[in-house]
Amino acid sequence: MVNTTVVLDPHAESPIYKQIVEQIKKSIAADHLKPGDHLPTIKQMASALGVNQNTVARAFLELGQEGVIITQRRRGSIVAIDSNDPSVSFTRQKRLSDIIGTSIIRLLSLGYGAEEIEAGFHLQLARWREERQKTPDKVMRSLRADARRRIICIAGSHDLALNILTNTLKKRDNKAEIQVTNVGSLGGLIALQEGHAHLAGIHLLDEETGEYNFPYIKRILPNTEIAVVHLVDRIQGLMFLSGNPKQIKGIADLTRPDITFINRQKGAGTRVLLDINLRRLGISASGINGYQREVDTHLAAGLNVVHGESDVTLGIEAAARSCNLDFLPLFRERYDLVIPMCNYRSRLLAPLLNIVINEEFRSVINEAGGYDTTETGAVTFL
Repeated sequence: MVNTTVVLDPHAESPIYKQIVEQIKKSIAADHLKPGDHLPTIKQMASALGVNQNTVARAFLELGQEGVIITQRRRGSIVAIDSNDPSVSFTRQKRLSDIIGTSIIRLLSLGYGAEEIEAGFHLQLARWREERQKTPDKVMRSLRADARRRIICIAGSHDLALNILTNTLKKRDNKAEIQVTNVGSLGGLIALQEGHAHLAGIHLLDEETGEYNFPYIKRILPNTEIAVVHLVDRIQGLMFLSGNPKQIKGIADLTRPDITFINRQKGAGTRVLLDINLRRLGISASGINGYQREVDTHLAAGLNVVHGESDVTLGIEAAARSCNLDFLPLFRERYDLVIPMCNYRSRLLAPLLNIVINEEFRSVINEAGGYDTTETGAVTFL
C-alpha cells in the first residue's frame, strides 16, 4: 500500500468526495501513484482524513466507474492496470474519446474557440509532463546515430510554442520521432557546432549591441551557412503566486530578504537576460536568495513557485498561464530556430517547417498567451 497524500479544504466549493477524487487523479497524473499501486482502504483513508467512510466510498466508486482504480474483494483498491494491456485498451480508448468529446462540446458551448481549446490543452499537457519528469534529460544523442532512425534532434532553450510545434507534427504524423533536449540557448548553439542536433531554439540578448541571437550565431557558428527561422516574439517577466502575496513589483525586489528566487541554468537565454538587467540595475547576484538554485525549463521554474519552494522566478507568460501563476510582464524578446542550411533543405525537417508557416498553428500559439506571431516563419540566411 502506498502513502496517498490527500489534503482537504473544508471551505472549498467542491464537495469532499470530489476533492478526494481529483487529488488521487492528480497523484496518478504526476506519476506519484503508478499502475498496480494499492490505495489505503476506505476505513484507513476515512480515519486519516477525519471524514465519514461513506464519503471515501463515494469517491472510490466514482474513480472505479471512470476506470481510474479497480476494486476487488480481498485485494482492495489498486490503480488501474497499464493502458497498454490489450484486455482493457479498447475500453480505455473509447472512454478517453468520450471524455474528450464531452469536454470539447462543453467548452464550445461556453464560447471558447477551437484554437483556444487546443492552446489550453497544450499548456496543461506540457505542465503535467514537467510534473512527471523526475530528472531532466541532459544527455544529447549523437546526430549520426539518430539520423539513421530519422529522428529530428532539437536542442536549446525551452519554449511552449516549440512544444506546440512538435506536438502538432506528431499529431499529423504519428511516425514522426523528435528528440528535444533542454540545454539552454548557448547549449543549443554548441550542439549544432558539435553535430548533435538538427536545429536549435534560442533567445540570446547581446549586451553590447542590444540585438537578439544573430551576434551569438556569428560568433559560435562563424563558418556555417545558417537559416534563422523566426518562431515567435514572446514576453518575459516575473511569475509569482496568485494575488502577489509578497507584493513583488520588479527585478529590484529579488534582493529583499523575505524573497526566495529560483533561477534558470547557466547558458539559458533567460539567465542571460536576468544577468544583463542585474548589471544595468547595479545589483549583485550574491544578494539574491536562491540565485544559485537552477532548473532547466520555464515550467520547472513555475512549478517550483507553485509548490512553495520559491516565491518568484523569471519566465515566459505562457508558462505562468500553464501553472496558474500571476505574471508581471517586463521584457519582449525574439525566439528563433537556428538551422544549418544542409538541414534546412532536408526532407526530414520539411514537415516541421511547413507547420511554422501554417495559419492554424499561429492561431493556437496566439491563444496560448504571451506571444506575437506577426513575423513567425520569416527566414534570414547567414
